[in-house]
Amino acid sequence: MASLGADAVTGRTVDAAGHRTNYHDSGSGSPLVLLHGSGPGVSAYSNWGPVIPALAADFRVVAPDIAGYGLTEFKEDGRYDMRLWVAHLVAFLDAVGVERAVLVGNSFGGALSLATAVFHPDRVAGLILLGTPAGDFPLTDGLRSGWSYEPSPENMRESLLRFPYDPAIVTDEMVAQRHALSARAGAQQAFRRLVPEPTGAPDELVHGPSAGFLAKVTVPAVVLHGREDRVVPPQAALFSSTHLPDADLHVYGKCGHWVQLERPDAFVREVGLLAERCR
Repeated sequence: MASLGADAVTGRTVDAAGHRTNYHDSGSGSPLVLLHGSGPGVSAYSNWGPVIPALAADFRVVAPDIAGYGLTEFKEDGRYDMRLWVAHLVAFLDAVGVERAVLVGNSFGGALSLATAVFHPDRVAGLILLGTPAGDFPLTDGLRSGWSYEPSPENMRESLLRFPYDPAIVTDEMVAQRHALSARAGAQQAFRRLVPEPTGAPDELVHGPSAGFLAKVTVPAVVLHGREDRVVPPQAALFSSTHLPDADLHVYGKCGHWVQLERPDAFVREVGLLAERCR
């Protein structure tokens, strides 16, 4: 697996929907847009860096830091919700010259991909959804931990270990890189503005896209999920693949929330197959 690199999180910069946006752009050909998940210290590169070279061998791979995350601008007076994130993504596609793309979304990035496919179907050729919330399910410790996180290398390691099945996926380099982003002035306060505060109720639910919403998606989709995902349970993948009109489901054993990092060969293969189908 490719090294993340100490400064790899920094890419190119473009303005999109009034946000100075950090992004990575590699390869040529049909475009793939990679959308990262949520969590303290997250960035496009921390989610996708190790698999970008393999994808870029055959496609143009564009991976932005979503508005408010990574090195993309966070506005104190901004109202961060799915409406803004979709508008930012569409403006970003305009800015980098992508008319229509396969969207590849991990977790929160998958939810953003679904919303974009519903509200801007002309911009989306297909979907790859990894660890994506759908339907209603109990709030997991993995999702709850992000809100209570306080920046330190030890806390970052503890948080990240909730994501993969194999703890070796969480390297010292990954911990250092994500901790550095999370420890920037105001970063954790910004993150808490971007996600709902848990209520503390023992039966608290996460409300992902509904069956009716998923039924509005008109493009082909492939749902990839780890059987041991402790952040978004596999039941969400079954729900989405059941209600998306044109979807295949792949569940990987001994795999957690990061299919792209834990099963990189299978991930790259499925992305390539769907992208070829959507040309």
